Amino acid sequence: MSTALRDSNIENLDDRQLDVLIVGGGINGAVAAAALAGKGVRVGLVDRGDFAGGVSSNSSNLAWGGIKYLESREFLLVSKLCRSRNELMRAYPSTVKEIRFFTTIQRGFRFWSFFVFLGSVLYWLIGRCRTRAPRYLSSRAIEALEPEINTSNAAGGLEYSDCYLYDNDARFVFGFIRRALDMGCVAANYVSLERAQRRDGLWHCELRDGESERRWTTRARVLVNACGPWVDELNHQLGITTRYRHLFSKGIHLIVDRVTDSRRVLTFFASDGRLFFLIPMGPKTCIGTTDTPVERPEVRVTDEDRHFVLDNVNRLLDLREPIRPEDVIAERAGVRPLAVTGAQGTADWVQLSRKHEIEVDTANSQISVFGGKLTDCLNVGDEVVAAVADLGVAVPEPNASWYGEPRGSVRVRFMRQAKQLGLDSMTDPGSSEPLSERFWRRYGEAAFQLLDRIREDESSVELLIEHAEYTRCEIELTARREMVVRLEDFMRRRSKIDQVVREADRRGAPGLREASQILFGEDGDERLREYLDTEDATPQAAM
Repeated sequence: MSTALRDSNIENLDDRQLDVLIVGGGINGAVAAAALAGKGVRVGLVDRGDFAGGVSSNSSNLAWGGIKYLESREFLLVSKLCRSRNELMRAYPSTVKEIRFFTTIQRGFRFWSFFVFLGSVLYWLIGRCRTRAPRYLSSRAIEALEPEINTSNAAGGLEYSDCYLYDNDARFVFGFIRRALDMGCVAANYVSLERAQRRDGLWHCELRDGESERRWTTRARVLVNACGPWVDELNHQLGITTRYRHLFSKGIHLIVDRVTDSRRVLTFFASDGRLFFLIPMGPKTCIGTTDTPVERPEVRVTDEDRHFVLDNVNRLLDLREPIRPEDVIAERAGVRPLAVTGAQGTADWVQLSRKHEIEVDTANSQISVFGGKLTDCLNVGDEVVAAVADLGVAVPEPNASWYGEPRGSVRVRFMRQAKQLGLDSMTDPGSSEPLSERFWRRYGEAAFQLLDRIREDESSVELLIEHAEYTRCEIELTARREMVVRLEDFMRRRSKIDQVVREADRRGAPGLREASQILFGEDGDERLREYLDTEDATPQAAM
């Protein structure tokens, strides 16, 4: 059952002394846990919700070097992000893939279109020429290559390369959680830090299981606050004073049926002057984003947000039928936590830096991670390790590798066994890729367990939910390895089913009940009812 691993980890956290306890299981907490565990540090991680349950499951699914930051002259940030993007491409070739961005510049834009193209050349050079070179496009060339784009007011455009996540962002984050678990981290979702006190050189942390309400105490030499937009809230609770704080920018995306058959990201400048994307998401398209100042990290898509995105996409594209609210399959809403100091951030909102900051309270052996981007996650992991070492915690294996897909020989062996099994001939007709590639990308070395299961029972390769691209054997593996506590954890974060399959199709899928029973055993029907009740309570896009 999917909660067995979590239950075991909770037992291992009870009355235990750790080197480091990390609070927050988004991208910053996940890479910190993987980096510390990978280098031999005794580390635990808790999150009061599901892993990647907040900002880290509401991104644009891009791993990009930040070309837009050239305009604000943040050249060092762009250089750092490009290096990080290049390393992610190298370390995760099945997941972080190069994709072409197709940018259209309208007449009257604040920069001449060829000048924007020159910026893309600079961006390519800063990125060490690791991607395909950019090229300038006339409005006629844009229309020929992408007939869906409305070129009536186009001055020109360009095509350049960056990267995107083949699967969803939350799945990528969980990969680091799973890597941390494999290397000795003790992690549990739906566990909150109720209170913590520093005494006798240790943090005494009272934890609470949100499912059973059980409470216990765990001790740690160092406490890492990786709560994303809730970092300030936890620091206030702990009595920690920091130089940095967060401001919040809300971004939303709408997911619709595929707008164009090309595999490019279509990029425009929206009516508010910021970049606006149409991003491929398998058989769907993800459209956004907005940049709205908000006071709190809890956000949702409003009618105003929805109309802004739809008005822009219908103005910038030449579609036979406009995209309407009822065409929206799913919505994503999250905040960008922006690290600022003092009174910074009261003006030039869009120009605020997106770089991360790691602040160390040496007297209290506490670390706070502010801001950041998915692209920069590997740097966050390494910097947290360095900060922990500076606080006097021994790092037994400082040169150990802590991220990346298994070495090439393991992949070759998996692909050979998959071919002998005839796995790719079992691929469902509507799939966008062979099963062997999909299994390897999602599960790495654990994908060998899928081959063993299919050898035992070939029916385990069947899809349970139509158009979802998840087989029975994958859901069985998820139940053993991925700490799914609620059905939404699987449907929204371990997979992207909730984002690409319409609600009516999900609710009517005969395999949904079976999937829930595989994940939760005798509790499957109850978890299914909870999931369906939550969907009923969620405002729909057409409302």
